[in-house]
Amino acid sequence: MNTTALREERLRSHRLTAPAATVADAAGHLLAVQSQDFTAGRWALASRTRGEPTLREVDRAFDDGDLVRAWTMRGTLHTVAARDLGWVLSVTAERQQRQGAARRRELGIDDAMVAAATRATEERLRDGGLTRAEMFELFRGIGIDPGGQRGVHLLSILALDGLVCQGPVVARDGVSRDQRFVLVSTHIRDHTSPADPLAELFVRYIDGHGPAGVADFAWWSGLTLGQAREAALRAAHRVDEVAEGLFSAARHPRRASGAPTVLALAAFDEYYLSYADRTVVCAPEHAPAVGPGKNGMVRATLVENGAVIGCWTHANAGRGTPPDLFVEPADADAVTAALARFERFIEG
Repeated sequence: MNTTALREERLRSHRLTAPAATVADAAGHLLAVQSQDFTAGRWALASRTRGEPTLREVDRAFDDGDLVRAWTMRGTLHTVAARDLGWVLSVTAERQQRQGAARRRELGIDDAMVAAATRATEERLRDGGLTRAEMFELFRGIGIDPGGQRGVHLLSILALDGLVCQGPVVARDGVSRDQRFVLVSTHIRDHTSPADPLAELFVRYIDGHGPAGVADFAWWSGLTLGQAREAALRAAHRVDEVAEGLFSAARHPRRASGAPTVLALAAFDEYYLSYADRTVVCAPEHAPAVGPGKNGMVRATLVENGAVIGCWTHANAGRGTPPDLFVEPADADAVTAALARFERFIEG
């Protein structure tokens, strides 16, 4: 498959040229959308949905319980359809717990501390959700200092154990970046239970990100290469191998007519980030400017016909600040239109 065809197919798989009917559908199709930057994660969903949903509409999907945010893979926060959280963690949580064990020992987090935090959380969250700051106060109330990243690591342990997730968005003036931690057992109404969760994870990755290979899946999922190979083997009858070691979805969403040629994609967007080899969408000489950088940041990108042509900043989108272009676009007006769509998302 040549590079142009590969980009076209990935744009369609990512729902960037075949947008989903709803924000929840977009999330379900991609399965997990990187969202440690919460605004970026919400824009990633809106940019894959028909009809230009606003930030408030995306937040409503969290408030209604359709979407949640949790540490689903690689120790990083992702947005997932609520019904998928349990089975995804059944595949990815154990490895994340092992990878974080050394740091947690450094922080003095032991089984007794986790048990105490679990008991306090179960009791307190029966009455409703708490913000992260309020969760830290809860920990302090039982003698646990949340400082020095101890609080964040405790929250991730409770989430990986399937106890809590982040649900409703806290109302704020302007753009809220805060959610309430809620009990999974009471907040999530419906749980999907695939017969083979490991195979399902591979199939759903390919559906939302393909064409892609086993190494790409291993990077995205955080699983070992051996686990990734096993997943691909068990899912072989459910995906198409379109070239040696390159897998595509068995069924594809239909491309929309008149899809824009230029897209303003979010920071940490899955289209760029979720592959071991990113040279298909970004020339190697431009990758250092996009990231991940030393601080782990991945900048928001401008993509023309599937290729990264520059970067932009969420905060500057409505201020007239020009984007940082690596390549002159074929259609400068399309760049302006792409950035204007983000402005409407924030302000609508």
